[in-house]
Amino acid sequence: MTRPKLKLVRPAPSELDILNALILRSKAFWGYDEAFMKACERELKVTAQLLDIAQFITATLNGRAVGVAEVSIERDTAHLEKLFVDPDHMDLGAGRLLFEWAAHTARAAGAAKLMIEADPGAEPFYKKMGAVKVGQVQSGSIPGRLLPELEFCLR
Repeated sequence: MTRPKLKLVRPAPSELDILNALILRSKAFWGYDEAFMKACERELKVTAQLLDIAQFITATLNGRAVGVAEVSIERDTAHLEKLFVDPDHMDLGAGRLLFEWAAHTARAAGAAKLMIEADPGAEPFYKKMGAVKVGQVQSGSIPGRLLPELEFCLR
């Protein structure tokens, strides 16, 4: 069986509602309740201003967004700010494609490492991609919640 052809496309401001809904569906995949999701909403939201200043890409299938990734770069360190795949389209390779884009983008900008603050449910995916757990970081949305911090070597 052949995999569907995914394409990477820079998202347009007109797609913000679609991207934000996709991100929330992806986050909710891990079984979080409504209160948790509400607490995360502000931190996860993509805005037109963010699209202008950040490195963003969407994975599309037949013209429809099925995943999104964001990378920021600070000197020799890149940060995977977002990587979300629509639950209905998991296991099609979109996560891998987005991760490879993030690594390539960071490497091209001169970064030596890609840092990832992962949802605990996504930690196995990042380890499968070759990232190594280096510690824990405080959640930006939920006080007292610790998230796995992973590092992916770009050199």
